Amino acid sequence: MSTPLSPTERSRPRREKERAASERAALYDVLDACLVCHLGVVVDGVPLALPTVFAYDRDGPDLDGTLYVHGSVASRSLVQGPGQDLSVTFTVLDGLVLARSGFNHSMNYRSAVVIGRPRRVEHPDERAHALDLLVDHAAPGRAAELRRPTRKELAATTVLALPLHEASVKSRTGGPSDEDVDIEAGGVWAGVIPVRLVGADPVTGPDVDAVDVPEHVRRRADGLR
Repeated sequence: MSTPLSPTERSRPRREKERAASERAALYDVLDACLVCHLGVVVDGVPLALPTVFAYDRDGPDLDGTLYVHGSVASRSLVQGPGQDLSVTFTVLDGLVLARSGFNHSMNYRSAVVIGRPRRVEHPDERAHALDLLVDHAAPGRAAELRRPTRKELAATTVLALPLHEASVKSRTGGPSDEDVDIEAGGVWAGVIPVRLVGADPVTGPDVDAVDVPEHVRRRADGLR
């Protein structure tokens, strides 16, 4: 049985606790909906929040599952990352909340933070699995149709794994929370502009010869409409 969310003091939300989730299903919901995360790491003494792609395996070898990120072996963030605790943040924007007061404007969102000490993935089988997950997170079913990575490509790639154990999730839904006096005054529109990521028809590359758009690509595009 997996651990409830926010199992440690440093992963426990401190403000607006009513927006925090306790079940790991909420974490998976955010990770499934998000395509880009931000890797928080100190590089040469400077704190950086670096956008990167990711994948996860809820049944991975680390405590409560495994989060994977990857990049070049020359990447300073991935070289220095295993020597420190990292944070990885995920944000899904669901709406712009427009209130009657500027101070009450907000956003509807789902967000997650994962904290932990990463490890470098060395075992060939786990590396292959992680790299397939990274491809399939963008387009499920894609990895099975591609050629396998070459030795040169694998040698140039670093994969880091982070336990999903220390994680927190917060979200906001609903309309504006206006002051009674502002509501009674009237004369100002308030509400929500829903926001979502939208895909379009796949665009075939100019050097693709006599290959139809695969079904898994069409499914992915349709899923983003």
